[in-house]
Amino acid sequence: MRSHLLNDTTAESYRRSVTEGVERVARKLATTRGPFTGVTPAELAPVVDAVDLDRPLGDASAALDELEDVYLRDAVYFHHPRYLAHLNCPVVIPAVLGEAVLSAVNSSLDTWDQSAGATLIERKLIAWTAARAGLGPLADGVFTSGGTQSNLQALLLAREEAGTADLSKLRIFSSECSHFSVQKSATLLGLGRDAVVSVPVDGNRRMQSVVLAAELETCRAEGLVPMAIVATAGTTDFGSIDPMPEIAALAEEYGAWMHVDAAYGCGLLASPTRRHLLDGIERADSVTIDYHKSFFQPVSSSALLVRDGTSLRHATYHADYLNPRRTVAEKIPNQVDKSLQTTRRFDALKLWMTLRVMGADGIGELFDEVCDLARAGHGLLAADPRYDVVVEPQLSTLVYRYVPDGAVAPAEIDRANLHARKALFASGEAVVAGTKVDGRQYLKFTLLNPETTVADIAAVLDLIAGHAEQYLGENLVHA
Repeated sequence: MRSHLLNDTTAESYRRSVTEGVERVARKLATTRGPFTGVTPAELAPVVDAVDLDRPLGDASAALDELEDVYLRDAVYFHHPRYLAHLNCPVVIPAVLGEAVLSAVNSSLDTWDQSAGATLIERKLIAWTAARAGLGPLADGVFTSGGTQSNLQALLLAREEAGTADLSKLRIFSSECSHFSVQKSATLLGLGRDAVVSVPVDGNRRMQSVVLAAELETCRAEGLVPMAIVATAGTTDFGSIDPMPEIAALAEEYGAWMHVDAAYGCGLLASPTRRHLLDGIERADSVTIDYHKSFFQPVSSSALLVRDGTSLRHATYHADYLNPRRTVAEKIPNQVDKSLQTTRRFDALKLWMTLRVMGADGIGELFDEVCDLARAGHGLLAADPRYDVVVEPQLSTLVYRYVPDGAVAPAEIDRANLHARKALFASGEAVVAGTKVDGRQYLKFTLLNPETTVADIAAVLDLIAGHAEQYLGENLVHA
């Protein structure tokens, strides 16, 4: 069994196995004709269940043959131009190269004696991103597993900085369109969901700062503590960006920690044309960044940034076997001192390779392309009598609803839209997302693939309308 360990004696076997795997994936990418096969759980589950994990195949080629049946054939391929559903991006090749390197070397980013240069690379990327956000010379941060973890850690810091022993008095303010991880974080931090005050949004789905001001004043009048305000720079459903300058002013006035969830909108930090949309982010106390959304990185590649690096001390714990207190005085850079995680992958290498090959402008231009595409898609939807579109996009998301001619009950239109989404997914021709807007069923394009065209969007809209019309027609005949 030692022949399977990666070391100096098995380097050639490693090269052959990985090369074969890469070649198979490359062939799959080159020949995939749709984003999905349409396979159902009932069809695929027996294939996976039939695998006897206690009887190894003993050969990488045989395992790859089997993998074709249990995974590769039916995977959802985000690189396909008609994958238009969630915040999943196609990935850039330099990042995939970085993934291959980091997996093989397997550095752990908790202590210097496990990572060395990897620690310095991650720190430099944090400094680079913080500078792009304008957070100032005291800024710091750490890579995380994703936006949910970043939001949790940010609110942990906010809770500790609030300095209030009675957790029942703490309140978090976020828009009604903010990410669900804000509520989840409140629960995990012992505050409870009731601690989160949901602030209404305007017609563009942006937090209403006037209402926020009133809520903060009520909070103060009731003897409660405004622990944090979460501004969203790119909501999951609409891509809307809250008015950060106004929110920052209110945070300062009421002594609240300002957190910006820019998991989606962080791509604007590299945009040659749209960086101004993030004005105000430089006044945040903390910022969530998801490079694996709008920087075209493989999952996971994310970070939490803070304007004052000393606030990260609230996540610091020392263990004699790992990061004893003396290492602080010795100025040994242990990233575990900043992180909620201990063992942690060298995910920063993917972004490093991307910047060294493509540069920030290259990333920003790709993100600009999908934002431009969304504006063109909005024009299509606004001109199409079959559809109702909710808001003009600030980023690359479109939320819309098929609306038939004639008098059809709203609930029946809901069912037609839901059916259309399911039927489209089952066909494998395209993948779109769904959501609720004011209690009604809507559909959603999240455009993160620069290879997607206006023609693709038009074709998918025709497919959706066809499925919806078929559903309504069949139901009418049945009735």
